[in-house]
Amino acid sequence: MGDNPLWSRRSVLGMGVGVLGAAGLAACGGTSDSPAQVQPDVPKELLDAAAGAKGTSMGLLSQKLYSTAANDALDNSIKKFAEATGTKIENSLVQADAGDVVAKIDAEVKGGVARDLAFMTDSRFIAQFHALGDLEDVTDVVEALTAKYGEPCAEAKNFCVFDGKWFAIPYHFIGIGSFLRKDWMQEKGITPKDVYSWEELRDLCLAISDPGKRRFGWGMTVNRSGDGNGLIEALINSYGGAITANDGRKVTFDSPETVRAVTFLGDVYTNPKYQPMLPPGVASWTDTSNNENWLAGVLGYTRNSFSVYADSRTKKNPVYDKTHVFSDCIGPATGKSLLLGQSQGFVVFKGAKNPDLAKLLAQYLVSAPALVGVSKQAPGLVMPAWEKVWDADPYFTGGDPAFPMVRTMSQQKLPLSTKNGLNFPQKASAGQQAVVAAYVLTDMMQQVVQGAAPAQAVTAAHAKMVQIFAQQGLPQ
Repeated sequence: MGDNPLWSRRSVLGMGVGVLGAAGLAACGGTSDSPAQVQPDVPKELLDAAAGAKGTSMGLLSQKLYSTAANDALDNSIKKFAEATGTKIENSLVQADAGDVVAKIDAEVKGGVARDLAFMTDSRFIAQFHALGDLEDVTDVVEALTAKYGEPCAEAKNFCVFDGKWFAIPYHFIGIGSFLRKDWMQEKGITPKDVYSWEELRDLCLAISDPGKRRFGWGMTVNRSGDGNGLIEALINSYGGAITANDGRKVTFDSPETVRAVTFLGDVYTNPKYQPMLPPGVASWTDTSNNENWLAGVLGYTRNSFSVYADSRTKKNPVYDKTHVFSDCIGPATGKSLLLGQSQGFVVFKGAKNPDLAKLLAQYLVSAPALVGVSKQAPGLVMPAWEKVWDADPYFTGGDPAFPMVRTMSQQKLPLSTKNGLNFPQKASAGQQAVVAAYVLTDMMQQVVQGAAPAQAVTAAHAKMVQIFAQQGLPQ
């Protein structure tokens, strides 16, 4: 595993074992120009509970954040916990968009060599790990945290709970949003709005484009990437289509609504009318490309987790002050955005060598003192998953103009419904998550861009989805 480029390893040693200084952290993936972090205190009740673990060790697997400084801030919180409890904690980073992360971790669990604790995006991974039998029940921890911090973020109650039991502990909420260049709009006499239809957004992106000035309105790809998946699925849902029925078990992708959505999106990339708003090379973009191009100031619109917004703020990029933040667009089947956001969830793997210490670490990392340093390096991307943690530090309530929108998203009443009876979030499904991870959606759109009829591409994608569901134990 250590030789696999998917993983990087960062050791955090506690008292009685040794302490990593600044040089040690830099050697494990930090940056020399990262700002110094305040050492957050560990509550006495956690120290008392961890007294019997002194001298022991555990492994943590962290889903890599876009911000290096945020990864370093997380290391800082882990280091404090390890020092205070006299334990050794090894933190390894994983790139979740590699496509085979579930298979690799499942093999580790089955081989008895998995980390004790990990955090992964709940709507993308938890149902898959649960279906594979890789996760321990953590209902006791969630109940204890609920008693202390109030309710967890709304969407986590769908993606982390199976048969009434919690199999992931909500860690932090991930803001997702849409971003427009308000200065380009103002130059064209366009007033920013908080709600757009996809058709309005497409036309707006064309209006603010000027290739001669390196201004390209439509900053999204349908190439294989997490952002490509997110765009395609969100647009299809807003048109009234979905991978599955509301139960998460029945594949219902091949529908007139899906075909209409795919036809619309395909037209954006193939109609000569819209070529001026497409950035050069957009057909081969990967997951970081829209971030990089947005920060370079050449895009008029992009849709992303708040990583790109966070980076523009923390690095004092001039695009930050020129950004209009709004929720997802609406479609023919929606009267409001279906955007749910996501959260990272802590999971304890079957066969964990030190599960008790892992659960205590999770309870510490969700708290405001441990979380705020990470959030300040990734504003909007790393936000509280728990109701009372939002109010535990003034940074979370007033640190950025976009935070109220993120909080509203995290605490909104669910499900959100379409006019034709779809409810989001739908029941968590290993099949749906596996379909997205296999890039069936982006491969379908590539076929359309290359000339396939949308209806034909949708039917072919539906057939692939049926195969994947069968592999996940959900035959159609």
